[in-house]
Amino acid sequence: MKQKILIIGGVAGGATAATRLRRLSEETEIILFEKGEFISFANCGLPYHVGGVIKDRDDLLLQTVEGMKDQYNIDIRNYSEVTSINYEKKELTIHHYPTNKIYQETFDKLIISTGAKAFIPPIKGIDSALNVFSLRNIPDMDQIKHYIETQNVQTATVIGGGFIGLEMMENLKELGIHVQLVEMAPQVMPNIDIEMAQQLHTQINLHGVDLFLNDGLKEFQENGKQLLLTSGKVLQTDMTILSIGVIPENTLAKEAGIELGFKQAIKVSENFETNLADIYAIGDVIEVPDFVDQSPTNIPLAWPANRQGRLVADIINGLSIDYSGTQGTSVAKVFELTVASTGNSERLLKNKGIDFTAIHIHPNSHAGYYPNASPIHLKLLYGTDGKILGAQGIGTDGVEKRIDVIATAMKLGATADKLADLELAYAPPYSSAKDPVNMLGYTADNILHQKVNTFQWYEVDNLIEKNSYFLDVREDFELATGEINGSHLIPLNQLRNRLDELPKDETIYIYCQVGQRGYNAARVLMHHGFTVKNLDGGYKTYKIANYQLTDRHIPESKKETLKQQTTSTKQPAFETIEVDACGLQCPGPILKVKEQMDKMAQGQQMIVQASDFGFHADIEAWAKNTGNTIIDNQIKDGKVVATVAKGNLNLDLLPEEGKLIEGKNGATMVVFSGDLDKALASMIIASGAAAMGKDVTLFFTFWGLSILKQQKVKKKGLGKMFDIMLPNSANKLPISKMNMAGLGSKMIKTVMKQKNVESLPTMIKKANELGVKFVACTMSMDIMGIERDELFDFVEFGGVATYLGDSEQANLNLFI
Repeated sequence: MKQKILIIGGVAGGATAATRLRRLSEETEIILFEKGEFISFANCGLPYHVGGVIKDRDDLLLQTVEGMKDQYNIDIRNYSEVTSINYEKKELTIHHYPTNKIYQETFDKLIISTGAKAFIPPIKGIDSALNVFSLRNIPDMDQIKHYIETQNVQTATVIGGGFIGLEMMENLKELGIHVQLVEMAPQVMPNIDIEMAQQLHTQINLHGVDLFLNDGLKEFQENGKQLLLTSGKVLQTDMTILSIGVIPENTLAKEAGIELGFKQAIKVSENFETNLADIYAIGDVIEVPDFVDQSPTNIPLAWPANRQGRLVADIINGLSIDYSGTQGTSVAKVFELTVASTGNSERLLKNKGIDFTAIHIHPNSHAGYYPNASPIHLKLLYGTDGKILGAQGIGTDGVEKRIDVIATAMKLGATADKLADLELAYAPPYSSAKDPVNMLGYTADNILHQKVNTFQWYEVDNLIEKNSYFLDVREDFELATGEINGSHLIPLNQLRNRLDELPKDETIYIYCQVGQRGYNAARVLMHHGFTVKNLDGGYKTYKIANYQLTDRHIPESKKETLKQQTTSTKQPAFETIEVDACGLQCPGPILKVKEQMDKMAQGQQMIVQASDFGFHADIEAWAKNTGNTIIDNQIKDGKVVATVAKGNLNLDLLPEEGKLIEGKNGATMVVFSGDLDKALASMIIASGAAAMGKDVTLFFTFWGLSILKQQKVKKKGLGKMFDIMLPNSANKLPISKMNMAGLGSKMIKTVMKQKNVESLPTMIKKANELGVKFVACTMSMDIMGIERDELFDFVEFGGVATYLGDSEQANLNLFI
């Protein structure tokens, strides 16, 4: 039977429906109305033409009116806005702009594909601001591009951190414009979770974009040249892009009495039919079932719109369809990073009350030994029955491939552990023998079958407050990049020989860098009867999740000064060392830097490149905590490229004996001396600082370790020789001046007793009661044969990273 089918809206869904209708029937009369000039244009490509990445504007026009008319014999009427729907008469009213003609057109079937429109809130001052734009179509793009080219735009502000906002941010930056991004939520990219979004925040930070989170636009001032934020901050701007979000373009439907649903989107049946018979709706304007739980939602993406356009044509032609909902699979580019997701986020699952398990892994995109491997950060969410509920990925290579595989498995009903069964293509340039998707499956299998219990990054701080037992199974050198406060370090390869140091009466919370060594440690301890949990995703996930926005830019003037210091005529010229740490999984890059730095001369420079963007923060933390100097640290050609000089070249920051250093509310002291008078001074200062509310750490190394001795133990070999030569308790210390074979120290003790000054051992114990932290250097203990049993039982044991970590929080730093 010949039908007359009218379609409102020519982009994505509407154009797809029209061409599918024609392929199914040559007899159908098809009229497509588009209020603008263009049909079937690539709106996802608009930001990239603004930024000059897509050079030719015509490349965005996927199909012209004339071409589509000729190929499909469709009556296409552009510049024609449908102004009303009369359901009783089955009639549309149309306004044709070029002729200003208003006329009616009847229909047998109607397809509404009006899409979505930019949400523009009633912000004070917006009417007088002539430099404010949004981006939804080609005319919008043309206006933005023209304004930039003619108005000498130096600073642009993007309001909103969704897909379009982030793409505009990047493309404006590509044009050399300083960009400010304002987002009302705590994160950009709302379809992923905060710990994943933090990686985007890091990348945005690295590229010099001023990012304002948890803040919104309150008012336009000075005709749009000044922005007042809800926090009270005032930003200067030459132009503003509003990218706050989109809402369904439902005006026609609402006025026609069509039922609306989620977020005022059009409610449709499983056959895309509205509550009014013979009227269908598709695309960004409709409510769809969420694939995860069939709850109503609205997902304005290109793939669902195109798919629905095809399916509605099938329905109208009597064909059966099966549309099980929309997963919301998406991908975006944020500078060098690719971010992709499918299904529900953790935040959405919590809001729905759906039980789930989350796992994080950080594998390489392909075999590490093949050049240019880079890490992928993957997150998988699944239910108690193993059903895949969602996945997220971020990295530079192979991210969308993995998310597409998971989206396919999810659509076909595979459980999380079955991801391990997927036989995926492997060659060193493309993957690993165990693909990252397989690794997610193995991890899920371990948890589902109770091979390990895990805890999440957001539980760590609460566990710290409860004084839970954290076991760090990384290597000592990794501590310089950060650690969880109060952790006990036992490297994995030493664990089996040190089981007696671990508590059996409480849960041990294990962590390593990315979770793999933690899992191995958990299995060892579980076999020995310990109760353990492994930190999902390792310290790397915890560290990324707690990233703080900062100005990481090193001024060119400072770079030049540092370079001059390393090439000073006062020291010999050194060859610059080049280190390639690309493809190495954490902690590989830092280990490679450390190994090379150990061979270098003071002042010598190293240029190191790494494919893991987390290395940008890691190398700064490592250099700071090991006394080396960052000269340059930036993103080049999709890699982190850092220049590091051996030694602290900022001479003003070198701690001299007794020199105060401005910092934070803490006090740290290296106690190197084993002299009684200096030990007394250390305790007096430490106790005084603790009494003033400071967090105090005393780090005892070499001769200073004698201060911590409270008893003598039997030893052999070199340990026994050191015992003969050194004091065996705090009561046996000499003084630095006029010791006179011990007479001087006796004189001091006598005077102390007369003046009611407490003895050194008592001072030590009282300092501990005041909260002073006593740390013994394990490396010095090993060299000097000092046993742990010799020292006061409240003494903690650690390396230099432990002390340096505390010194970061100190405004008093002494060397005694």
